[in-house]
Amino acid sequence: MGFAEEHQKWLDSHKNRRTGERLDRLVRGHGHGEKMFVERVWWPIFGHMDDLHPEYEVSDWRGRPYFVDLVWKPGQVKFAIEIKGYGPHVQRTDRTRYRQELNRETYLQIAGYRVVAVPYDDLESVPELTISLFKSLLAPSLLKIADGESRPYSRLERDILRMATRWNGFIRPVDLVNELGVNPRTVKKSMNSLCEKGKFRPVLAQGSNRICRYEFIHSFMDNELW
Repeated sequence: MGFAEEHQKWLDSHKNRRTGERLDRLVRGHGHGEKMFVERVWWPIFGHMDDLHPEYEVSDWRGRPYFVDLVWKPGQVKFAIEIKGYGPHVQRTDRTRYRQELNRETYLQIAGYRVVAVPYDDLESVPELTISLFKSLLAPSLLKIADGESRPYSRLERDILRMATRWNGFIRPVDLVNELGVNPRTVKKSMNSLCEKGKFRPVLAQGSNRICRYEFIHSFMDNELW
């Protein structure tokens, strides 16, 4: 599936788990800037939205609810991502509200979040700059996650992943059988495992429940992780 389908699926998943103000804030708050960040920066880097939470509720230093534009929480790593437009965040007429926003960001740091401000204008004009900065920012955390991964890739899984990086994004079970010289059942078992680990998506044959191929989910850290 492409970005539009995956984005809607991701949003629907979060909506289905929310009620009341948390649901209302998601509907109202995940707007053009947030979607543009996910589409132009996050999706090109990861190819999925696993562990990314829109309009994530946290408490500020007064115990009052506060919604962060996007939070990434893979395991113990926590990043709070705020999309900053020039008008709403710089030309404040309400100085009290502006101070509270800065204090909330400081409190997020105290609570263990890495706070990242993303300029809205860069998302429109130079998203590749934001992509480059995010790759450098997230790389140490991804390596840390990989080092602590409780389910490392097997040798066969690594061979499959290396093949996938050389192909055009899709791979068929028969290709793996022929190229690697392994039993079809072994291929199926390994592909199920890699799907569970978020590296592939099964693609069904049209009008059938049979898996005809797998879509590789690329990550910019692929070469470092295996």
